[in-house]
Amino acid sequence: MYYIWFDESDKEGEFYSNFYGGILIKSEHLEKVLQMMKCIVEEVGLSGEEVKWQKVNQYTFDKYIRLVDFVFDLLENGFAKIRIFFRNNQFIPTGLTKEQKRNEFSLLYYQFIKHSFGLQYSNPTKRPVKLKLFIDDIPLKGEDKRIFESFLYKLNTDDVFNKGNIILAKGDIREVDSKKHLPLQLMDLILGAICFRLNDKHKIKDPETNRRGKRTKLKEQLYKHINSRIRKIKPGFNIGESTATILPSDKWEYPYMHWSFKPSNNIRDFTKSKGYKNSPHTSTE
Repeated sequence: MYYIWFDESDKEGEFYSNFYGGILIKSEHLEKVLQMMKCIVEEVGLSGEEVKWQKVNQYTFDKYIRLVDFVFDLLENGFAKIRIFFRNNQFIPTGLTKEQKRNEFSLLYYQFIKHSFGLQYSNPTKRPVKLKLFIDDIPLKGEDKRIFESFLYKLNTDDVFNKGNIILAKGDIREVDSKKHLPLQLMDLILGAICFRLNDKHKIKDPETNRRGKRTKLKEQLYKHINSRIRKIKPGFNIGESTATILPSDKWEYPYMHWSFKPSNNIRDFTKSKGYKNSPHTSTE
């Protein structure tokens, strides 16, 4: 059985939007990994406190460094996998219906779950493998939420799931509170850092002092540490691009990957790029 926890960050960012993150743990490792997570959080003195990117400060910084190292040690030793999904604002989808625009959240989550972990390459035995999804704070209510869940259950009829003999049974999509799930909290550090850097939040200055705040500097330092750990797994890693693979099965085998989503039908608007913003054609005021 595969357990996957999902969370989201910025829906709309200056350069990148629709950030989603997922962390996968196999059932054979689940009990051990969850116990290890509990122990490391207690060890750094954060038991009872929610671990969260937005809480990076002088008090939590060194503790979060240790938690980040713990997460990447898990990845390097095959105990978990992390995937990060985001959309480059330069690539604007075209030809979308009103229904597609309205269901953006559902459609993007569907693509993320379907493709990001390479589940079709995960099960060479062909024996059925069950999937449990834990989604933090689904931003849908009533009928919209029911439609979203029914949409995800349709993955059972998709070629990707059929190839891997992956089964998502009724009741195995669960909305959860990140405060009660350490995998979500620890992944939030990674997801938040990637969102922070891609949208140039490390450059934000206090309007009164025209200087970067202490927390902004600490967040940048933590991001750089995370980036160094990613590069240890994947030398030459490019934060804003989809992680390159050699074999199709690498989508499952790699412990960490990015997916920079581009709609199949799109037009490119270069005015939404970082290069354009910093060019002589735009104001620096």
